[in-house]
Amino acid sequence: MELVLCLAVVLVGALGAAALVRAQAGARRRTELGDARAEAQRWYERLGGQLMNLHGDDPAVRQALADAGERYNAAGSQLEQASTPHQFGLARETALEGLAYIRAARTALGIDPGPEVPTLAAARGVGQLTKEREVDVQGQTFRAGPQPGRETPYYYPGGRYQGRPVPAGWYSTPWWKTALGAGAGVLGGILIADALFSPAFADPGYGYDAGYQEGFGDGVDQGGDQGGDFGGGDQGGDFGGGDYAGGDFGGGDFGGGDFGGGDFGGGDF
Repeated sequence: MELVLCLAVVLVGALGAAALVRAQAGARRRTELGDARAEAQRWYERLGGQLMNLHGDDPAVRQALADAGERYNAAGSQLEQASTPHQFGLARETALEGLAYIRAARTALGIDPGPEVPTLAAARGVGQLTKEREVDVQGQTFRAGPQPGRETPYYYPGGRYQGRPVPAGWYSTPWWKTALGAGAGVLGGILIADALFSPAFADPGYGYDAGYQEGFGDGVDQGGDQGGDFGGGDQGGDFGGGDYAGGDFGGGDFGGGDFGGGDFGGGDF
């Protein structure tokens, strides 16, 4: 009888401990979910407030505000449908992207861009433009630079196109958008990226400091050893084709880490 009672006590204790663990885990999940929701909501509301207070007639300002407005609407929709910390994180990222466009609009207006915002996950390691570029691709002229202008009214906060790092900056046309990323547009977009950012393609002297040369050479060597083929796929595949073996131009994003030695030999193009 005593043995039965002891077993019963042990069983009750084990069940109680399991229930306590479940309760604690549930409380942690609720806290995590609440924190993620509050974080996303905070950046979303900040984006909305900035949008209401900015106006301008300059093409670069209008375009940046239009892009910010698109992100605001998208973030709002994501917030309404989110039910997990990951989904709230995606809404937060969309709102932060909108705020990157807000900063661009303020720059185009000639006023202080405002406080920094967290780096976009998609823009980590891609760098930013620090000099103007102009190239011809298939009979069309494409321009890019670090500042807005009449010829470069489209801002891009940095990211990847077909696995290719695309630095933050101002561009003459939004060639990275989905409309240009389907069918034959993919090839056109890759050619534009090659021309704008690959020194060997359009400007052998561009970016060729020691860090770039060493990184690019090491990357190609590693790529040859690894034999990767740049698998396809949007925003994750790396240049479907197989001409630049190794994965992201050999050895990791143009050799040695995002354009050789760190974003075109030092950090930012």
